[in-house]
Amino acid sequence: MNRLRLTRRHAAAFARFAGLGCAVTLAASAALVVLSQWIPWMAANVLTTVASSVAATELHARVSFGHGRPGLAGHLKSAATVAAGWLVTSAAVGALALLHPGAGVVLQQSVYLSATALVGIGRYLVLRLTVFTERGPRPRTRGGVRSRVSYDAVA
Repeated sequence: MNRLRLTRRHAAAFARFAGLGCAVTLAASAALVVLSQWIPWMAANVLTTVASSVAATELHARVSFGHGRPGLAGHLKSAATVAAGWLVTSAAVGALALLHPGAGVVLQQSVYLSATALVGIGRYLVLRLTVFTERGPRPRTRGGVRSRVSYDAVA
């Protein structure tokens, strides 16, 4: 595949990833507001975080990366990237609080959103390269054993 087509394909996958991520985040935010009217905010936050992470993983696997169902391992690996992202954004906002204690809401949100954007790019790369990797063509087998032709094709 030539570089231009490869670049376009990855750019399209990243655009789908970002769009779906934003949509799921907005839906989770709305659900959090609604749920927090009936149950404590912390419980609502846990529920929406888990539900949105599961939904986002399913959508990213199927739509962003065309991988199919992610399975338990895919969900756990994706959850690990969410946890790492939470640590990064928390560290960024915490560092701002230490370095600039009187930071206004605009600066706080700028730091948070910048960290979130970097985390999003990192999550995309990790998910694309390790969790939902592209599947190459599988060698043909005869009775469970690779034929000589498929060994030559792989080499």
